[in-house]
Amino acid sequence: MRRSSETGAAALWIVLLTAASTATTLALACATPFAALAALAAVHMRRQDGIMLVVVAWLASQVVGFGIHHYPHDAKTIAWAFGIGAAAVASALGAHLALRDWPFAVRLTLALVAAFVAYNAVLAIFALVLGGVTTTLDPINLARQFTRNAAVLVGLLALYHVLLALGLPAARKRLAVA
Repeated sequence: MRRSSETGAAALWIVLLTAASTATTLALACATPFAALAALAAVHMRRQDGIMLVVVAWLASQVVGFGIHHYPHDAKTIAWAFGIGAAAVASALGAHLALRDWPFAVRLTLALVAAFVAYNAVLAIFALVLGGVTTTLDPINLARQFTRNAAVLVGLLALYHVLLALGLPAARKRLAVA
């Protein structure tokens, strides 16, 4: 059973990281960095909290997409929204599956790679049904996405450590933090 302080810390981090990813989503025209969020969550949070983080971030990205960027309300766009949500959850699960007892930088890197692969594998499956396989699997597009996720991960990790230094309680860690 989790103590209320652990639950409160996890909820706080979910809100803070969702807010940070929403700012990134607004800045990058709805390119929510799910792999970066999943990797950071994998090394700092329980699996269920990491899943909750990507789901809440996905919901926030849908609000931005449909509410601010005025995405169309047609069946294909809504199906893609659910595909992205499924891919976000897959990224959280993939990141957690990649964790082993290695140095922090290796764990974080492997979590990012696993999250990215899981995310894009699920998107590719949806693209087979909804169309867009060529765009989804374009190597240049994938490289750009991975680079963006890696850069956002560095920023989120820095934010995480700044907020810890300011006195915020740490989310429950899966393994020791560097």
